[in-house]
Amino acid sequence: MQSQHHDHIVGILLAAGKGVRFDPSGTQNKLLQTTMSGDKVVVAAATALLSALPLVTAVVRDANDAVAAELSNLGCQLVVCPDADKGMGISLVCALEQSRHAAGWIIGLGDMPGVQTTTIAALADELRNGADIVVPFYKGERGNPVGFGARHISELLRLGGDQGARALLKIHPLTRVEVNDPGIHYDIDTSADLQSSGD
Repeated sequence: MQSQHHDHIVGILLAAGKGVRFDPSGTQNKLLQTTMSGDKVVVAAATALLSALPLVTAVVRDANDAVAAELSNLGCQLVVCPDADKGMGISLVCALEQSRHAAGWIIGLGDMPGVQTTTIAALADELRNGADIVVPFYKGERGNPVGFGARHISELLRLGGDQGARALLKIHPLTRVEVNDPGIHYDIDTSADLQSSGD
């Protein structure tokens, strides 16, 4: 199965978080809320990745929950990460283990519905052209998603905890990709965020 990933840039969507800040009671999953554009948060985030990349692996908490059903219906490959509560780095490793022979990865967040497909495509192009780590910038500020080339796989697989891949951004040179996309800074943390378009 791993041979199909070779030479591909694989999208990874981290969608296993609980979203405690959004609803401390845990009854409302922020990823299933509807944005101003009418899409569910996680559907919008996944659709942008799927539109730009041939394969998207989505990390979920439970293969039988509503988030997993939405992502499976869209065409994402699902990976269940039972230890997702231990941090984003754990979820990322779960996904990377499914595609460790890819040419690179673009790591998107399930609670960022405003990222444009053109931004993801631009990051993927830079990876194909030999960049090691690519990051989008809008109005001088770095955002998400972030892309990694294949040479970083061993470091990525050693990640753990909530830092995720951010630690690598501090120690390696970055290729900046300037984008006209306010969505790279827009995530859903609270219900008030749903009333914004991210502009």
